[in-house]
Amino acid sequence: MTTYKEINGTNIEAVSSDPSNPVEGQVWYNTTSNTVKGFGRSATAAWSTGGNLNTGRELFAGAGTQTAALAIGNSAIVESYNGSSWTEVNDLNTGRQKLAGAGTQTAALAMGGVEAPAGITELWNGTNWTEVNDMNLGKTQLAGGGTTTSAIAMGGDATPGLSAQTELYNGTNWTEVNDLNTARKLLSGVAASSSSALAFGSSTPAKALTELWNGTNWTEVNDLNLGRQQMGSAGIATAALAIGGSGPAGPNTPGTTESWNGTNWTEVAILNQAGAGIGGAGTTSAALAFGRDTPPSATTEEFNGVGSPTTVTFDNS
Repeated sequence: MTTYKEINGTNIEAVSSDPSNPVEGQVWYNTTSNTVKGFGRSATAAWSTGGNLNTGRELFAGAGTQTAALAIGNSAIVESYNGSSWTEVNDLNTGRQKLAGAGTQTAALAMGGVEAPAGITELWNGTNWTEVNDMNLGKTQLAGGGTTTSAIAMGGDATPGLSAQTELYNGTNWTEVNDLNTARKLLSGVAASSSSALAFGSSTPAKALTELWNGTNWTEVNDLNLGRQQMGSAGIATAALAIGGSGPAGPNTPGTTESWNGTNWTEVAILNQAGAGIGGAGTTSAALAFGRDTPPSATTEEFNGVGSPTTVTFDNS
């Protein structure tokens, strides 16, 4: 019988703990757990349970990654996630819901929202929130993304009507630029910076509409498979997730997760707990969905997408 060493040129390494940074295809024997393990990439996408928020809520903003995220607002509450549990950190100066977020766990923006001066923008430095220059147009139920020095705010409700307005933030000021093609609120969006963004979904009725921002103009691209509002979102303009939301069948019906590859949306997984008003963070291969509505929930789920890194324990039999 051919041995592992004959095929690969080395014996299976025996270690007391799993390698911290294994390479794809690596196999080892864990002497502590007495198991053979290997490192590869997952073949299927799925949601699994993460640590619950300390305070259940909805209609708030997210920022960061699957293992280093912020849940921002609904009230003034802000929580930080370390990959397993949430910790409450310093509050927003102005509590509000239906706001948008951008940035990372240590450098974030909170923009717009209800129950506050709707153009308000606050900057997070990893410890405290500081109010900075307002958006030009006060809005709620908007989408956003980017970084603290290169952010985008798109759509929303400008009261008394839907807004198509887009604004860019350069770290100091907001500048109004070309509008979305379709005015809408309760949409979702993602962006790595102010020069590239994706806006998808909306309300009344729930829409599948998707638009792509190239730094100058919005272009309508292929729709979501299921029109929804109040979705969670993760990723960037060329690789995004649309998570949960409320669809045509009524609130809390879809737990659908769709993945955007830069051209088309594909359904990839279903949340374990469906809902709308979800906060989102991360990427298409490692995302986080937290909170949801009716009643406000503390549920957190972690997404490991197709092709995401994974450690497998082999059956000794």
